[in-house]
Amino acid sequence: MAVKYKLISQHNKARAGVISTPHGDIETPVFMPVGTQSTVKAMTYDQVEATGAEITLANNYHLYLRPGPDLIAKAGGLHKWTNYHRPFLTDSGGFQIFSQMRINKCKVTDEGAAFIDTITGQKHFMGPEDSIISQNKLGADIIMAFDHCPQGNSSYEETKEAMNRTHAWADRCINAHTRAEDQALFLIVQGGIYEDLRRDSADYICKKDVPGFAIGGVSVGESREDIDRIVEFTAPLLPEDKPRYLMGIGTKEDIVKAIAAGIDMFDCVMPTRIARHGSFFNEKGERLQIKNQKYTEDFSPLSEDCKCYTCSNYSKAYIRHLWKVHETTAATLLSIHNLSYLINLTKEIRGHIINGKFDPELYLNS
Repeated sequence: MAVKYKLISQHNKARAGVISTPHGDIETPVFMPVGTQSTVKAMTYDQVEATGAEITLANNYHLYLRPGPDLIAKAGGLHKWTNYHRPFLTDSGGFQIFSQMRINKCKVTDEGAAFIDTITGQKHFMGPEDSIISQNKLGADIIMAFDHCPQGNSSYEETKEAMNRTHAWADRCINAHTRAEDQALFLIVQGGIYEDLRRDSADYICKKDVPGFAIGGVSVGESREDIDRIVEFTAPLLPEDKPRYLMGIGTKEDIVKAIAAGIDMFDCVMPTRIARHGSFFNEKGERLQIKNQKYTEDFSPLSEDCKCYTCSNYSKAYIRHLWKVHETTAATLLSIHNLSYLINLTKEIRGHIINGKFDPELYLNS
């Protein structure tokens, strides 16, 4: 298999491991920055790597539309296209298509999804085979199955229909995948907030001989309580000898709880998105706003405990000035810090797991 997982240590349900890929090893648990358009917004890949990132994401849906997988394949694949030589993961595009159902006419059938490019108005169709062919061309180390992700408030019947469609599409993705020697296909467990559906989905999906598994359909409109319950319920249903990926979560609280439940991998656009709106994490993981007047003459770093490039070189006062005069460098410096905070959080927790001293309550109550 293109990707292999080795469990190094376990403390209660929390796991520390290593994922081996064609472009290097990844120490888990790991937070993965999101580079939707084959770039992490407002950052170069040198800056991303300097945060300690060991793997980044790119999004198949967006790259399928622009510039197209054929062009990136002609350039030599994502690694040469971006000059980033650590592991890549590509999302299938399923979530982006279905999240658009609120804003345009996306029609989902058993064959796939018909949707409209919100920028050009052009009509497109993507089925499981199309998603996999595109991801094979992009050349990421880990690629995701095309799944049907229901909204968090979907009824039991709607959620079950989406789950069954996800199962059928998983089989089609496996059959369409042509680069198993250097690309790992991860399958996705669905089932919404319904535990019996999550169990049924895990039972079906995890019988497939693939290198890894993900929990999808989380943090899509359901309550905080439902998110915690479903992650804690579903994580132990996934194989112990394969990576476990929880898709689309990225707050301190989310990460700590998910690691405690036995999850290995996380991603979210949140840390860089809030940076572009002037927010940053303090030592406790709280979100603060750099534009606040109190930082005008504050010459301390964003976080006293942080050793990232931003905190080692710049003050709140300086970054606030950049923000107030609309310099894009402000977003870059805040993005560097926010990513560093979450990446270092997972690395610190990994050390505690290995030492047998990981206590999630210490993080959640601090």
